[in-house]
Amino acid sequence: MKIGTLGAGTVAQAIARHSVAHGHQVVLSNSRGPASLAGLVDELGPLAQAGTPEEAAAAELVLLAVGWTQLPDATAGLPPFDGRVVIDATNQFASLPPHPKIADLGELTGSEHVASLLPGARVVKAFNTLYGQYIAADPRHPAGRQVLFLAGDDADAKTTVADLTAAFGFAPVDLGSLREGGRLMQLGGPLSALHALKQD
Repeated sequence: MKIGTLGAGTVAQAIARHSVAHGHQVVLSNSRGPASLAGLVDELGPLAQAGTPEEAAAAELVLLAVGWTQLPDATAGLPPFDGRVVIDATNQFASLPPHPKIADLGELTGSEHVASLLPGARVVKAFNTLYGQYIAADPRHPAGRQVLFLAGDDADAKTTVADLTAAFGFAPVDLGSLREGGRLMQLGGPLSALHALKQD
């Protein structure tokens, strides 16, 4: 599979490492341009390349991992998604710690808002409840596999994400729709920053 990343920070790098380790091609992008990612791409090896956001967004599966306040710029001018899957790993921080503030979206969940910015995309919420170091680590532990909560409105898209992440070693847990599951997973929800292992 060809996987594109919008954003190339801790979360995107962690998922890129899992991806190339399992034989997937990765196109990383950020707001600073492909040249800024040359060192990272060299480190990741021949399956990784740097590209523009437009090139990354044209991949079979796209990871959205940017700061909440960067969303308007990160999602502007992207090619049509035409039903391709987007993993939304964002959290709706209007401002970051040490003075964090959660963006007020009214009745919408964060991922419903993201979906509204990406017409034609099949959005699956995942990875946002985990700290970056736990995404980067081997998800297989002596006591079990790292649980990965996910939510989405398209069953096939969720299966795609579940199969991919299970191959990485995570234990995917489907929480339902972007409305119901997304509310559990987003900032302020009971599963935000909850790290759990599934005993097999």
